[in-house]
Amino acid sequence: MSYCRQEGKDRIIFVTKEDHETPSSAELVADDPNDPYEEQGLILPNGDINWNCPCLGGMASGPCGEQFKSAFSCFHYSTEEIKGSDCVDQFRAMQECMQKYPDLYPQEDEEEEKEKPSKDLEANPMEASVAKEEKGSS
Repeated sequence: MSYCRQEGKDRIIFVTKEDHETPSSAELVADDPNDPYEEQGLILPNGDINWNCPCLGGMASGPCGEQFKSAFSCFHYSTEEIKGSDCVDQFRAMQECMQKYPDLYPQEDEEEEKEKPSKDLEANPMEASVAKEEKGSS
């Protein structure tokens, strides 16, 4: 027996195996052409930031969403000579938050990235000697 119940903002639907045996009769609703956020890009026509833009990859809505919004807004609206130089505190807060959730926000190890080219050269001595010769002739 299928049934549905509401818990706060969530709607929980229980279905039976039989419910899944018949093809769905659901119809998709066409996108609303008057949706002010639809296909607007990162910056809305009025200059505001479109936090729903898929280009942000969900950064505005995770556990560090508020910190991201604060840092990104500061940078976007910055009028400093070096854009964003007045946003260091906001970016630091965002970074600290992201470090608390390494599974959601993996960070590349810069040292590891720097070592990759040298590891490749060590693996192929011929390329290493060519690279040394090229350095010497420059």
